[in-house]
Amino acid sequence: MLNIGNMDRRITIERETETVSPSGDARKVWAPVATVWAEVLQQTASEFFTGYGEAETGTVIFRVRYRPGITSADRVTYDGQPYGIKEIKELGRRDALELRGEALK
Repeated sequence: MLNIGNMDRRITIERETETVSPSGDARKVWAPVATVWAEVLQQTASEFFTGYGEAETGTVIFRVRYRPGITSADRVTYDGQPYGIKEIKELGRRDALELRGEALK
């Protein structure tokens, strides 16, 4: 089920954290959790109808080795583009994860 040879892309899994600047202001920033090898299974531009007309979204499925603690609140950065994680699917018994991401603007 898991073919390590197909994992030929580097992605970074990031989590939103809150930092305090020297002036005392709290800011939310994306901090890297892990940089891992991934297989990009699908990269499409799918159109869907919204209340205000048509819109395009870039959807990508990343397959990575199993890592505990990844949630849909995290995001993936691939090739300089951030993707919000919309769905996480466990493959096998903790063999791998499929992360379905949607391009963020």
